[in-house]
Amino acid sequence: MSHRPMRLPALASFLTLLLLAAPFIDLAFVTSWHSFGFTEGDGSAIVVSLCYSLLALILIIALGTPLAWWLARHRVRGLWLVDALLLLALLTPPLAMGLLLASIYGPYGAAGSLLEHAGLVLTNSGPAFVLAQFYSALPYYVIAARAAFEGVPRELEQIALTLGHSPWRSFLHVSLPLARLGLAAAIALAWVRALGEFGAVLIVAYYPQGIPVKLWVNLQNIGLGAVYPLLWAFFLIAMPLPLVLGLAARRRHLI
Repeated sequence: MSHRPMRLPALASFLTLLLLAAPFIDLAFVTSWHSFGFTEGDGSAIVVSLCYSLLALILIIALGTPLAWWLARHRVRGLWLVDALLLLALLTPPLAMGLLLASIYGPYGAAGSLLEHAGLVLTNSGPAFVLAQFYSALPYYVIAARAAFEGVPRELEQIALTLGHSPWRSFLHVSLPLARLGLAAAIALAWVRALGEFGAVLIVAYYPQGIPVKLWVNLQNIGLGAVYPLLWAFFLIAMPLPLVLGLAARRRHLI
C-alpha cells in the first residue's frame, strides 16, 4: 500500500514524457530516408542560422550578463519597471516583435533612418537577422541568468571583498563560478531561442533566409517532404551546445 502513491507520479511522468517524445519519434518514421536530401538553398540557410545565431548569442551574453547580475544584486526604487519591461519583451508574440522592430529600425523608423545614413541597414540584412534574434532571446537569458546570480550567497561575495578582492575580481572568481550551472542553462536557452526564431526574423530579415524561414518556404513551395531534412539539420545544430554546456557544468559541480 505504501508504494501505491508513488506509482501515480511515475505513471504521470511516463505519460508526459511519452507525449513530449511522440512528435520526434514520429519524425523518424515519416522521414523518407531512401530519398533523403536537401533542397536548393538549404545549405546556405544552415550557414546563415549558425553564424548569425552565434553572433547574437555573443551579444546577448556580453550585454545580458551585467544586467542580470545588477538585477540580482541591487534593490532600487522602480525596479518593478525593469521586471515589467523584461516580461513585456518575453510575452510579446514573435510576429508582433518583428513588427515593432520594423517600425523603429526599418528604413522609415526613427532609429532605422539614422542608422541607414550611417551605412547600417537593419532590414533584410545580416545585422537585421542578428537584431531579431537578439530581441527574441535576450529576455530569456536575462531572467534565467538573474536567477542563477540570485542563487549565489551574498556573504561569499562580501568575504571576497573583505579579503582585498576588487568587485570585478569578486565577480569573476566568486559569482561566476558559483552561478555556472544556471548560466549554462541560460546560455543554452538563449541559443535555442535565437536559432529557432521565426516570427521576428520573417518580418525584418526574410533575406538572408535562415533555417526557420527556409522551413516555411520549403513547406509552401515544395511540400512537407522537403521540410524533414532541414528539420533534422536544425536539431543537429541546436542540440550540441545545450548538451555540452549542461554536461560540463554538472561535471564541474560534481568535482
